[in-house]
Amino acid sequence: MPRKGARESKTTKGDDAASPRVDALKPTLELARSIYDQLDAGEIPRMRLPLRTKQNIQFQMREGVWKLGRALGTRSARKLDGALMLLRTFYLVDFINEMAKEGKTSTLRELYYISEGWEEGKFHSEDESNLLIEDLEVLCERLREDFRVHPEENGASVIGDLTIRETNRKGMVKKINCRDDVGDGGYAIPFNVEKEKIEFVSSGAKFVIAIECGGMVDRLAENGFDEDHKAILLHLKGQPARSTRRFLKRLNEELKLPVVVFTDGDPWSFRIFASVAYGAIKTAHISQYLATPQAEFLGVTASDIENYKLPSDNLTDQDVRALQAELTDPRFKTAEWRSEIELMLKNGKKAEQQSLAKYGLNYVTDTYLPEKLAEMGVG
Repeated sequence: MPRKGARESKTTKGDDAASPRVDALKPTLELARSIYDQLDAGEIPRMRLPLRTKQNIQFQMREGVWKLGRALGTRSARKLDGALMLLRTFYLVDFINEMAKEGKTSTLRELYYISEGWEEGKFHSEDESNLLIEDLEVLCERLREDFRVHPEENGASVIGDLTIRETNRKGMVKKINCRDDVGDGGYAIPFNVEKEKIEFVSSGAKFVIAIECGGMVDRLAENGFDEDHKAILLHLKGQPARSTRRFLKRLNEELKLPVVVFTDGDPWSFRIFASVAYGAIKTAHISQYLATPQAEFLGVTASDIENYKLPSDNLTDQDVRALQAELTDPRFKTAEWRSEIELMLKNGKKAEQQSLAKYGLNYVTDTYLPEKLAEMGVG
């Protein structure tokens, strides 16, 4: 059932608006041309690409994100393994361009099975196909969404006063308000959130609160927090999908909305925040598209567990090791983070967002969040 005040969304016909960016596939064709020219010249074909090893991934302090270093590797047909990877690369380039012509998309898992028809070029595991897509992102400086390839799951959901224009699969453009034109679950973020798919029209919000748990999103929405505090509620759905992080970054950069992250109080949730704000080692090659360095951590902190006397659980040995690792993680280098991590280690306690329900169902929206946001100067 739609939330109160729902109005009918407007739909219009787009001019092939669902197409990817005009230049999205150009680098794949240039890559194919380069290999063709090498073969035509009687050379053993090869590709040069940045190494995605741990030693070649650096945390850029100025930008606050993980990035690939300058070390390069060569993928050559001189050896059998290299020749097979080049073969798979160009089967993949052909597949991507064929999908674009037909207006199709593919999941990562479908790509793995598609390769069964590539004879000697087929993948032996899904990890191989996933890594090759990432290599193509690096080589072509594009997102896999530009190649019309996406994971099985989409992003999470959004509730709040945000009006967008979304282009559907049939090229129809629909105007949607993410509070008034959606059901209780909010607006579902698709796998492609680029401008050719989603345009931000307007928003009456003052900030975005990105929330780890679906139950907490429901609590805030039911209590009317988004309306009372002019907030956009964004469900991270645990460790957020790439589309979710990209959507958050666009809200921050294009609408100039501050982003605060509200998670459980444990080391794994701290890493959820870090992936939103600074990116992750695995996606260092596209951090500039996904990371929102201006994002701030709201809680639950180790100090909150003490100050609000929250119900808590004992840290496990695995939790302790994770916290100790975070003390040397450059994403947690500030004095504030070090203090909170050391306090959690000292007390040996962790707590969930829902532990705030100790004081009643309205406490999180009437007391906790207003107090924390005021301290941060947000809202």
